[in-house]
Amino acid sequence: MSFTNILNKRNRALLRELVVTDFKLRYQGSVLGYLWSLLKPLFLFSILYVVFGKVLKFGSGIPHFSIYLLLGIVLWGFFAEATGQGLTAIVGRGDLIRKINFPKYVIVISGTVSALINLLLNLLVVLVFMFINHVDIHRSILLFPLLIVELYVLALAAAFFLSAAYVKFRDIGYIWEVGMQAAFYATPVIYSIDMVVKQNVVAAKAIMLNPMAQIIQDSRYTLITHQTITMYGFVHNRLLLAVPFVAIVLAVLLAVTYFRKSSKYFAEDV
Repeated sequence: MSFTNILNKRNRALLRELVVTDFKLRYQGSVLGYLWSLLKPLFLFSILYVVFGKVLKFGSGIPHFSIYLLLGIVLWGFFAEATGQGLTAIVGRGDLIRKINFPKYVIVISGTVSALINLLLNLLVVLVFMFINHVDIHRSILLFPLLIVELYVLALAAAFFLSAAYVKFRDIGYIWEVGMQAAFYATPVIYSIDMVVKQNVVAAKAIMLNPMAQIIQDSRYTLITHQTITMYGFVHNRLLLAVPFVAIVLAVLLAVTYFRKSSKYFAEDV
């Protein structure tokens, strides 16, 4: 899976075709069509904001908590969508794999690119809400694209591993679904890390070692409010600060190696 092959003109054309096809099939027969990619996170945000923001007062003391919550939901939604697409990517394209000889990783990348496009559309909605709520824009916003790259790499690594594992072990689908539900509540998406700090500082630091927690908190810091707790302001051990990034690098190496070895047998197993 070399960088040269990824840039190959034929592979780029195939990738583009798969992304377009995925978008067409996903919203085929729907009245609202592509608008659902924007409405889904907004519906979820509305419910969670009323329950956790207004009733349970999870966001008390956090400036612009509604945007704070929406951004967390949008970023988590991308990770869930990209990995979910990746999980069934190879099995779902079994007929294509058996008929045509092409790099199998293109199928996985197409699903994550499709999810990435949805993410960018949803981020436009976040920016609109930021403007309406008069959120101050800081120079730190220039770091946000780097966090999106980090998020995409993490999601892509998970997608590669899951797509290859699902070919042989269909139980992976159920395990991942349960794991994602647990991870959602173990990541500060609907609550602020400040609440955990008040209860248990060690638990809060453990949560922040999760790459998704680090990405979401850093994104909130760069876009919304500098009152957001981040790894750099909360964890002072240099080795611990490196944990989320080392975890992503290891995930990429593991995923690429496993996918490479497994891809030889996809045509036989799907």
